[in-house]
Amino acid sequence: MKETAYQWVDENEKRIIEWSDKVWEFAELGLLEHKTSKYLSDVAEKYGFRLERGVAEMPTAFVATWSNGKGPTIGILGELDALAGISQKAVPWKEPVKEGAPGHGCGHNIYGSGAVAAGIALKTAMEEHKVKGTVKVYGCPAEETLVGKIWMVRHGLFKGVDAVLAHHPGSANTAGTGSSNAMNSFKVHFYGRTAHSAGDPENGISALDAVELMSNGVNFMREHVIEKARVHYIHEECGGQPNVVPAYARTWYYNRAPERAQVDEIYRWIMDIVKGADLMARTTHKVEFLTGCYNSLPNKVLAELVVEQMRLVGAPKFSEEDLKFADKMAESINIDQKMNGLQKSNRPGWEKLRDVHFDERVLDDYRAGMVGAGSTDVSDVSWVVPTVEYSTSCSMLGTPGHSWQFVAQNGMSIGHKGLLFSTKVHAACALELLTKPELMKKVKEEWVERLAGREYKPPIPLDLKPPLDQLKDA
Repeated sequence: MKETAYQWVDENEKRIIEWSDKVWEFAELGLLEHKTSKYLSDVAEKYGFRLERGVAEMPTAFVATWSNGKGPTIGILGELDALAGISQKAVPWKEPVKEGAPGHGCGHNIYGSGAVAAGIALKTAMEEHKVKGTVKVYGCPAEETLVGKIWMVRHGLFKGVDAVLAHHPGSANTAGTGSSNAMNSFKVHFYGRTAHSAGDPENGISALDAVELMSNGVNFMREHVIEKARVHYIHEECGGQPNVVPAYARTWYYNRAPERAQVDEIYRWIMDIVKGADLMARTTHKVEFLTGCYNSLPNKVLAELVVEQMRLVGAPKFSEEDLKFADKMAESINIDQKMNGLQKSNRPGWEKLRDVHFDERVLDDYRAGMVGAGSTDVSDVSWVVPTVEYSTSCSMLGTPGHSWQFVAQNGMSIGHKGLLFSTKVHAACALELLTKPELMKKVKEEWVERLAGREYKPPIPLDLKPPLDQLKDA
């Protein structure tokens, strides 16, 4: 069965790469992935999947479904969005395609196209070998702003799914049981009253004062929250010119912590600080809650399955062309930062990788018990269905995330190798889950055990709509 899936990938290698490169060229921001969504959903439809477009109140979200009769349902996640301001050609020096335009600095061109390709490879094997079950490929927008899957979960799009597979481009071939931070994203709008800053400041109420008082309060709070909590912010609007007391100011916050309950506690404290800023500055305010997410719920059985199948498929080797590209790109990567990052990641044998561009090993779980500082909406999926998100090597060691270097590599042969590898791994893992009831049982038992009786409650207000215009001006 697996060989049938692998054969389809091998025979369609150029086509899969073309899909990925086309999405790489589109490079659309979150909830604006109209070309990307149509392109990938049309591909899935052409290969016999039934399409639901514009799901969960998001025009660019889709679910592609194919069924071969009663059996387990496997979900495959595909992400669509790019990042603002990091447009880059597929060359090893900084050269934007268009200055200031978006670029796929997180490899979602590979994430999305690889999911569709894996779904088709899996369908091909299931048809030929009469494997019963259902495949669902999810086109998930706006992961970077933690929107897409949050709303998809809230709309019940993962009900009835038995296990979910997800692949994220990285610099390692592995799957693990580490977690991620839960998070809230929100803005606070402060309202005051204008006045001449010199002539009659006593008549003014400065919204900027409230913003600054809030940030001061939050920074005093830092000493008294758990060590692993993260609070970061920007001030988006703070007035027009110094001689006018600002009547309006706006600030945007992320607060993160290893557990959802910890985020909720810190958020309540921040809301008290906002009220205090109002009292001191005599302003009023409005909180605009944008989105929130959970921490990841890992699954060791799924992670071990992925690593096992990676070794059976065989990790790709990088070519002389790839190495020459990496030699040139290495000139833009700080070697000390590279080594610090490798040590921080807990990668085995990190100290031996100083002069190595690519880690071609398949690694066992080396992040067990660790909590990554970042956040992802994949986490919310993991609370409603057993989920694994693994990585394959699509970039050289030391490549900064969300960078032009990452964009470049994911638009050429380095990224292509990880793309094709992940497509086969997806199909192999799915076939194991579809045909081995005892394996699926273990996956679900571990998921229930890790839930420990806790119930998923959507972290966003039930009346909140997706922020469809959030990035239109980016």
